[in-house]
Amino acid sequence: MTETLDALETRAPATREAALLAALPAQIGHAQQHSAAFGAILAGVDAGAVTSRAALAGLPVTRKSELLERQKAQRASDAFGGFATIGWASQAGARRTRRVFQSPGPIYEPEGEAGDYWRMARAIRAAGFRAGDLVHNSFSYHLTPAGSMMETGALALGCTVFPGGVGNTELQLQAIAELKPAGYIGTPSFLKILVDKAAETGVDIGSVRKALVSGEAFPPSLRDWLRERGIEGYQCYATADLGLIAYETPAREGLVIDEGVVVEIVRPGTGDPVPDGEVGELVITTLNPDYPLIRFGTGDLSAVLPGACPSGRSNTRIKGWLGRADQTTKVRGMFVHPSQVAEVVRRHPALLRARLVVEGEMANDRMTLKVEVADAPAGLAEQVAHSVRDVTKLRAEVELLAPGSLPNDGKVIEDARSYH
Repeated sequence: MTETLDALETRAPATREAALLAALPAQIGHAQQHSAAFGAILAGVDAGAVTSRAALAGLPVTRKSELLERQKAQRASDAFGGFATIGWASQAGARRTRRVFQSPGPIYEPEGEAGDYWRMARAIRAAGFRAGDLVHNSFSYHLTPAGSMMETGALALGCTVFPGGVGNTELQLQAIAELKPAGYIGTPSFLKILVDKAAETGVDIGSVRKALVSGEAFPPSLRDWLRERGIEGYQCYATADLGLIAYETPAREGLVIDEGVVVEIVRPGTGDPVPDGEVGELVITTLNPDYPLIRFGTGDLSAVLPGACPSGRSNTRIKGWLGRADQTTKVRGMFVHPSQVAEVVRRHPALLRARLVVEGEMANDRMTLKVEVADAPAGLAEQVAHSVRDVTKLRAEVELLAPGSLPNDGKVIEDARSYH
């Protein structure tokens, strides 16, 4: 049996890139015509001209806050805020929505009728699951889509699923002992609870030899702890809006990007792609026709990992979750946003990168804008300080640094204040 789900995972990178770029015009045109939200967001865009990454980067980034606002504004007529192209009798969609889920916000997400709608089978197979395995699925089946995301992927792979859901630890342990599933899918913290409780009560859960975990951090210490107890755990990165984005392989070197999405990493507060290796915000364009999100900002930070995956999968790898991109903070009663830092940089072409550091104690804040510059013209620091005040209505010191001086951690605003 091959380790990969299909030949898409091992195709030549140039072949994949050409296929993704060839799919963009049709997907963008579909979104413009059948999604009222993107009809407005992408008004005036020539979909047929979006055939390169540079052209894609010229489109606006849509953030979850905007999606939520559009949903709230259209609750009475369209629960999906005009973003979905499917629905039900009283909705705008002509094709059927199989399920509807609610994430915090609340934000409503559609599940279409495709067999592996969320594309999770790829990650589940990479974690070692195979057709015929019984999977113990401990993601929530209530309101949020996590349980269905994993179940539909496991079923597409040919697995049988026990829908454990969350909680009821003793009953779940009883089911594992009696049904003897091959593996676990759920959060890493709940898996640790199950393993600890089984050891405490003497319940045999030795059939569980593999696990796919998500929804939380999965540190190497916990991975090693599970391995010592006979469980090989792998992680994946997915969201309720986009489905699978990236997944871990047996090589355990970063996360391989899924075949059904176009991933960009942009400087926080902007839609501008950063060089490979630099930390930035993950922006995703999905090729899902039912929920065609174009340049959707996840709010999560990551970076491209150089080189090819030793597992033989040829897609780009990312380093995994490295924090949140929205570093908005309040200074002297005023909100300061990463987009404002980006605006200051835009006003001064000599600036390469910037980082706004907020220090001091609450109510006695001071701001320093640290900027990388290769060749500073006379008076640059004073000019930049004037721009900061103009954009944020706050004063800041400006510190000029050599290129490469700022940390590569994706932070545009660093809150270094004391809160004690």
